Amino acid sequence: MSYCLNPHCSNPENPNDVKFCLTCGTKLLLKERYRAIKPIGQGGFGRTFLAVDEDKPSKPPCVIKQFYPQAQGTNTVQKAVELFNQEAIQLDHLGEHPQVPALLSYCIQDDRQYLVQEFINGLNLAQELAQNGAFNESKIRQLLIDLLSVLQFCHSKEVIHRDIKPENIIRRGSDTRLVIVDFGAAKYATGAALNHTGTSIGSPEYVAPEQMRGRAVFASDIYSLGVTCINLLTARSPFDSYDTHNAAWIWRQHLKTPVSNELGKIIDKMLESIPSRRYQTTDAVLKDLNIKSTIGIPPTIISQPATQASPNSPPNFVSQTPSQIEKELLEIKTQFIGGKVQPQNVAQQPSVSTKNPTNQDAVDKELQEMRDKFLGNG
Repeated sequence: MSYCLNPHCSNPENPNDVKFCLTCGTKLLLKERYRAIKPIGQGGFGRTFLAVDEDKPSKPPCVIKQFYPQAQGTNTVQKAVELFNQEAIQLDHLGEHPQVPALLSYCIQDDRQYLVQEFINGLNLAQELAQNGAFNESKIRQLLIDLLSVLQFCHSKEVIHRDIKPENIIRRGSDTRLVIVDFGAAKYATGAALNHTGTSIGSPEYVAPEQMRGRAVFASDIYSLGVTCINLLTARSPFDSYDTHNAAWIWRQHLKTPVSNELGKIIDKMLESIPSRRYQTTDAVLKDLNIKSTIGIPPTIISQPATQASPNSPPNFVSQTPSQIEKELLEIKTQFIGGKVQPQNVAQQPSVSTKNPTNQDAVDKELQEMRDKFLGNG
């Protein structure tokens, strides 16, 4: 089917093999190339259509966005025009990232503006939440790692998305990667823009306090991503997880499954109402996530509590393979005979005075006895 792009057409459905609408005579192909198939969305400032690229043999799907403001008032329409043009510019700069839809075309036809972008086939996270229920910690960690790297790319291009929420995050069916869509609210974070109070844009449930006042910063996207996590963990509106009387988030009491203290602290810091107390960069959040993500890994360190430490106490090797033990013994030997400072994954050993260096042969003998003991040869 071919769908007529004329908003006033009384019968927009047409056969595939015609070039002009049989009802109103409007040209059906956008730029002689993109054919709308069916409408998939409509808002106050335009309509969105699923389309195909007739110029390619495989006729791949794409999305046509038509600017068609229905709001009244010169200022409102002018702002809508700016946002529509802005989205095209943002996608042109950001579309090189595999988790941002690519801009395919931007044009004017029949006095209406159009934007054509890559079609992302999959469910958005709001749909996924409704279908599968609340997320667990593992899924939230993966989501954060996946999306923070995309935001990191956007921020490196001086772009603040300003509308991060589950509806604007799609899990692509072909590879399950998360894709951030709808850059209509995005803005450039130039020095002049950051010092200028602008329009408050975004979804109220997910918007950072400073953004509500028209002063969005990079950390505003981090806040919105934190609220997104709360929504996915609790399966509740973020409004229901915020105590307005005490100006505090109370999301933990609404969790479907518990999360670790470490992840809880990360999300809490993402949600700080004062921007300076919040994570300032996506890199900082990723750093904490990478540190905390090793918590479930079995320990491979030498454990020697300070209260029981003595020069005569042998180190306690916990859950280590023979190769790991060999490595640790070698590091102990290096320390005892005056080598470099040992790595961080080795607990501090008793210091040995460099004024009376230990005989290397004696150290070798003791280490061999320890090796035999821990490898079961003694």
